[in-house]
Amino acid sequence: MRSLPAAIVRVLTLVSASPSTSSKPVALLVLLGLLVSFEWSVPGPVASAVEVSAGSLPEHERKAMKELVAAFDRAEQAVQKGDVEALMPFYAPAYNYHGLKRSDVGRVWGEVFAHYGAVSSKHVFTEVKLAQAGGVSKAYVTCTGGLYGTEKQTGKPVTIDSWVREIHYLVKEKGAWRFYGNAGGTDPSAPVASAPHHPLF
Repeated sequence: MRSLPAAIVRVLTLVSASPSTSSKPVALLVLLGLLVSFEWSVPGPVASAVEVSAGSLPEHERKAMKELVAAFDRAEQAVQKGDVEALMPFYAPAYNYHGLKRSDVGRVWGEVFAHYGAVSSKHVFTEVKLAQAGGVSKAYVTCTGGLYGTEKQTGKPVTIDSWVREIHYLVKEKGAWRFYGNAGGTDPSAPVASAPHHPLF
């Protein structure tokens, strides 16, 4: 649960301490506005896009988790700048999410940045599984989070995308972790046009 901002705490203190009953309705209206603004505000850019709630991890998993968090934080910097070109190195050449390929995800991000400003994301990692196959390091990261922004036409803050306990599937290529797609595989019967637009998977 988030703590109350100092402005709200200050108004609460003034309302409770004030002996005057005539000033309380105005103070209460101000307090209500602050509370609504605080409760419904969309998360803005943060120093780190990732929180880890995975508990204690073995040493090799802790090292991998640090690398994964750093990769997501670098991607977040590109997201906040609205820079598609800077984002694309975080996607493996063989990226495939329900039929969406690397070029498709570049188009999706272009559409996101065209329609929304102040874009940012948040990820909460709750589990990480590491694997080795054919000399390739793979990571399956269970994540809950969201992609947020402000509509350019209306200025309204919105949630562009959200997910609960989805799995980021990444591979380590040339010393860097890259998005590879979804861990559940690709449904060959689903046309690309109908694929969900989850640019962070």
